[in-house]
Amino acid sequence: MSPRILHVSDLHFGARNGLDDGQLEQGILELCRRVEPTLVVVSGDLTHGGRPDEHDVAAAFLRRLDAPLLVIPGNHDIPPFSPARFTHPWREFERNWGTTQPVNASPELHVVGVNSVRPLGYQRGRVRPVDLDRAAAALADAAPGALRVVAVHHHLASAPWRWRKLPLVARSRVLERLATAGAELIVGGHTHQTAVCERRDFEVLADGERSCVIATAPGLGRPRAGRRHEVRGVLVHRADGESISVETHAWNDGAWTLTGTRTFRRS
Repeated sequence: MSPRILHVSDLHFGARNGLDDGQLEQGILELCRRVEPTLVVVSGDLTHGGRPDEHDVAAAFLRRLDAPLLVIPGNHDIPPFSPARFTHPWREFERNWGTTQPVNASPELHVVGVNSVRPLGYQRGRVRPVDLDRAAAALADAAPGALRVVAVHHHLASAPWRWRKLPLVARSRVLERLATAGAELIVGGHTHQTAVCERRDFEVLADGERSCVIATAPGLGRPRAGRRHEVRGVLVHRADGESISVETHAWNDGAWTLTGTRTFRRS
């Protein structure tokens, strides 16, 4: 069976306009049943303030999806500015998920989670060299033919109208390293806007250099009232032996709308 990923991001449980919306929660459950994902990838910002109760509510909801989960933290998933942010930033996240850098491996799908959150940087993410090495090594363990995916919260590519949301530090270096290691798809969030592109869309590649699809999910929470017009939505990634497709599903007036699909040749 071809792998299918339901990619959700930026739930912001605990925010006034986060995913504390029963109708939307039910809509995600129904979409998950329809897609029947091989894996649900959650690319960070499960909570808004990093509080224990927010983490518990988010975890309970995600487990209601009744599907395999790979969950990584976002910048909102650590404690607010306090000693706890620096002494044990991942305690609540790891209490529910065990690790901030999970790996899900099967014969058809190999997903590597990367923690890009730095307590001092907060909004702008950074991947430590040791974590980049770890991700590259984990990608090398993928089964032959498996779709190789990296999940990281901070975006490598974003919609131009969210110019204040700076991308991952050293994103070109990170992208090159991950693509060279075999990543075919890199998924993330953070911007609350959809962006789907391929490395060849913006970079001329020499012979032998690998391309890579980059997909930023639109997010499900609207943490600021001024963002009332932002689309809430999810991405669905599908693959076969020849191609990767990325579907954008937007939530509006209590229903899902498929707003677009892009299909890329697998490298």
